[in-house]
Amino acid sequence: MRMKLSNFHTVDRWFNKIAQRPSLVVTLSVLWLMLIGWIGYGWNLGNIGLVDETEPLFAEASRQMFVTGDWITPFFNGVTRFDKPALIYWCQAIAYSIIGVNEWAVRVPSAIAAITVISLAFYTVQWYLGKQDAAEEIQRPTRRYLTAAIAAAVMALNPEMIVWGRTGVSDMLLTGCIASALLCFFLGYASKAESRESGAEKSALLPNKWYLACYVLIAGAILTKGPVGIVLPGIIILAFLLYLGKLREVLREMRPLLGLLIIVVLSIPWYALVIWRNGWNYINSFFGYHNIDRFTEVVNGHSAPWYFYFLVVLLGFAPYSVYLPAAFARLKFWQRSQWLVQERSQQLGLFACIWFLGVFGFFTIAVTKLPSYVLPLMPAAAILVALLWSDYFPTPSTSSSRTPQKFFWFSGWTNVALFSSLSVAMFQVTQFLGSDQAAPNFRQTLQNSGVTELGGYIWLLSAVSVAFLLLTRRWPGIIGANLLGFVVFLIVVLMPAMFLMDQERQLPLREISAVVAQVKQPNEELLMVGFKKPSVVFYSHQQVNFIKFTKDAVIYIQNQTNMPVKSPSLLVLAEHRNVVRMDLQPDDYENLASKGAYQLIRISFKKMQQQKQDISVVPEQKYT
Repeated sequence: MRMKLSNFHTVDRWFNKIAQRPSLVVTLSVLWLMLIGWIGYGWNLGNIGLVDETEPLFAEASRQMFVTGDWITPFFNGVTRFDKPALIYWCQAIAYSIIGVNEWAVRVPSAIAAITVISLAFYTVQWYLGKQDAAEEIQRPTRRYLTAAIAAAVMALNPEMIVWGRTGVSDMLLTGCIASALLCFFLGYASKAESRESGAEKSALLPNKWYLACYVLIAGAILTKGPVGIVLPGIIILAFLLYLGKLREVLREMRPLLGLLIIVVLSIPWYALVIWRNGWNYINSFFGYHNIDRFTEVVNGHSAPWYFYFLVVLLGFAPYSVYLPAAFARLKFWQRSQWLVQERSQQLGLFACIWFLGVFGFFTIAVTKLPSYVLPLMPAAAILVALLWSDYFPTPSTSSSRTPQKFFWFSGWTNVALFSSLSVAMFQVTQFLGSDQAAPNFRQTLQNSGVTELGGYIWLLSAVSVAFLLLTRRWPGIIGANLLGFVVFLIVVLMPAMFLMDQERQLPLREISAVVAQVKQPNEELLMVGFKKPSVVFYSHQQVNFIKFTKDAVIYIQNQTNMPVKSPSLLVLAEHRNVVRMDLQPDDYENLASKGAYQLIRISFKKMQQQKQDISVVPEQKYT
């Protein structure tokens, strides 16, 4: 134990020396954020193709904006797309203009949003602990910067944040705007008290810079996903202030009427223009179907039981999610009197707690449920876990680290159980994978690669490591073992598995899309039969007529044959089995390409008409 404490005290002295050189502190902080940002969101970001079916919808709508110059109404496949507001499309279209129309440009806005909120959280946590140290007249740079580094790392390196931070949809942009707005609110809230106590506060029409940033970010959230962009942060801020009994006091500081004016000026003009151009079609689709209906009833079959988000947080924030109960217990948020006497700058934990519960409760009440809906609570969860760990970093003023509470012990052994369960699951995962017609060989390819076995050993080693650290009371090392295990799993298992999935499922579609772009004749229609893969629209730059059932496609082709059409032929993209089910005669079509499970054919109307005529002549010859 003495050796361990000596090592920690050596580290603490080293941090003290660094803290005396602010430029070095800033440099190391930036390098740390760059490292975890690159691992989580930069590495291979655009080297995997777009994943059907949501991501290509955004990518193509943005490409249409970029090509046509219409920055008001989003279009996909020749039809208006009113699912989401314009900010994500604008960001992707701007990225196209800078780095070209490719997968990197599609995903860069999400990655930037994730890295931005992670960096702001790092700043907020170290600022909060710095104020705490100043109040206690103690210098604890080890605790301050390690806690901020852990908060940033835990926020960056968890499944939920990585999945949506590497996907070109609006969810991470919304999370970036909402989470950054809430962090800016807290910094403004705490800074306002500090300036008032120091006598530096002046009566002014404008709120402080952090409140102004909060208003701008809320406007960005509204432009990203609509009313939820102001409703969600509004609920959280209101609940926080009501709990502390400071609603009137803080509202006077925030200048809410001015803030509302800023939000309206920044967010409403686009809504006015799109409604002016599209009228009730937009109002009914976006505000009715995609907002009110999603909250009050099941949309697109996305229903789930009341405990759905408990599972999402458990797995989506794994492996750190097992420490959330201990983090909540540490705060004792139910002891209101304790928080009422705290300085504003010391209420970050309470604010993160209300933030987490606000998002969790709001979407638990909503009837339509999706895993991405609770993404905005992940930054709060990371802050809570980091603050829990801040208690377990030894400092020169303490003889040992804080003795863990029962909740912490329970969480630690639950951590071991979670890693053990993940290990068993990885060893058996290929046995439980179902067959996929779009990638019939994926299960065998995954098994032959050996990455699942590597994943099993990684989690098994992580379980053993955490158990050893618990038994030897090396508390700070536990969070390091979790982070290291997750990073190794991401690099060694998850990323190679994604490349394998891409090669089996998406690469054939990209290859066949390139063929479509080359062989499609003017005015020739492209049918996609039996499935819907929007990535073909993006990669081929052609409109596609999606027909779900093979029998409907056959009827459609027969009707086209009997009608005057602009082109003498049409293209059909379908799985091999569906081409067989269409029961076409060999002379009716030409096989243009076959990639993976997909086949591209050209059907000649002239040949089909001739075939019908030949068939109709045969019975007449019997009577001659």
